[in-house]
Amino acid sequence: MPSATPLAVVAGVILDAQGRVLLAQRPPGRHLAGAWEFPGGKSEPGEVPVDALARELREELGIVIESARPLIRVPHDYGDKRIVLDVWRVSAWSGRPEAREGQRLAWALLADLDRVSMPAADRPAVLALRLPSRFLITPEFEQGRSDALLADIERACTRGVGMIALDQPGWPRSALAAVARHAHAICQANGVQLLLADDAQLAAILGLDGVYLSPSVAASCACRPLPEGFRIGVACNAATQLDHATSLGADFATLGPIYAPADAPMADAMGWEGFEARISAATLPVYACGNLESDDLDTAQMAGAQGIAASHGLW
Repeated sequence: MPSATPLAVVAGVILDAQGRVLLAQRPPGRHLAGAWEFPGGKSEPGEVPVDALARELREELGIVIESARPLIRVPHDYGDKRIVLDVWRVSAWSGRPEAREGQRLAWALLADLDRVSMPAADRPAVLALRLPSRFLITPEFEQGRSDALLADIERACTRGVGMIALDQPGWPRSALAAVARHAHAICQANGVQLLLADDAQLAAILGLDGVYLSPSVAASCACRPLPEGFRIGVACNAATQLDHATSLGADFATLGPIYAPADAPMADAMGWEGFEARISAATLPVYACGNLESDDLDTAQMAGAQGIAASHGLW
């Protein structure tokens, strides 16, 4: 029987100047022998995760962490053991990584990780690495103002937004399709992903990057609405909705509201503690949302979020 208390494990995603990720192979005789994983190991009782990561990478690779931030926490049940894998993105370190514990090391391009045999708990971290930190949901525009909408999308692309959901619920499908084609060209030119709100069929027809589902539309889906290769995002405001997003095979979710809106200060808001509690069992990247600004990004990531999702706050 697995232990009632999950084993706390830390791992570091170490990226070099060429955008390659450092992987370590689990040696023979160990659990999941032969699989390639992000370097790290078990936390000691009472040890702070970042301290455990610094110790493990020093012992395992001989490097000293200079800068790191949380990427994703992944609870996983292997059947014979349960773990919580606390993954950190290491952006600066000193020393040259060396195999100090007899393990094999290899540098791999992020695009090649789908072909690498990795433990199941490490897989969500690969997806998190491929998602941006800022996700913009477009504010509603009056129909006929497509030029203004496209101009603002282009401005957003140059100001650090890495993914955009085109959300214009009042527009006819033909008008939405026309503006989506132009928006997609703008996003592609800037390396930004474009999703369409709720209409998976139209997103596929237009060759967009994916779809962003509202809670009601997601609830009506019994399975993933688009095949692998498309991004699927789900808007959530409860842990049960996060569970449903996971069961759909969604690539990410948004969760909020973190703050109540200024015009309704007494409205329900979960705050950062509530957000952390709700994502504690999530196995997919989750963006924090709900009246956030760009300045909230660091706080969101320290709370375990992939980043922030916002409308006016990123517009």
